[in-house]
Amino acid sequence: MAWLVLVLSGLLETAWAISLDRSAGLTRPLPSLVFVVSLVASMAGLAYALRDIPVGTGYAVWVGIGAVGTAVVGMVALGESASLPRIACLLLVVAGVVGLKLFH
Repeated sequence: MAWLVLVLSGLLETAWAISLDRSAGLTRPLPSLVFVVSLVASMAGLAYALRDIPVGTGYAVWVGIGAVGTAVVGMVALGESASLPRIACLLLVVAGVVGLKLFH
């Protein structure tokens, strides 16, 4: 259960990062609200998961999911560069996250 919550919390990290960008410095109400709610939910899920997962592993997996998710949303939906080197680097992050889970 802890791993499922950790993955969902990592996805919520993507949500709060994107909504923070869309909030225009917290000046737009709806994206600002999504930012706050998803940030709190993401942190609460991370805190829950860290009850059973070592902090180094849990935090690295959480950040990795959030970073890759945010970069992918940026490339797919926000017009950011999807160059081969960027994709290769994201795949390395994914490999690291999978490795941390496998060798937990």
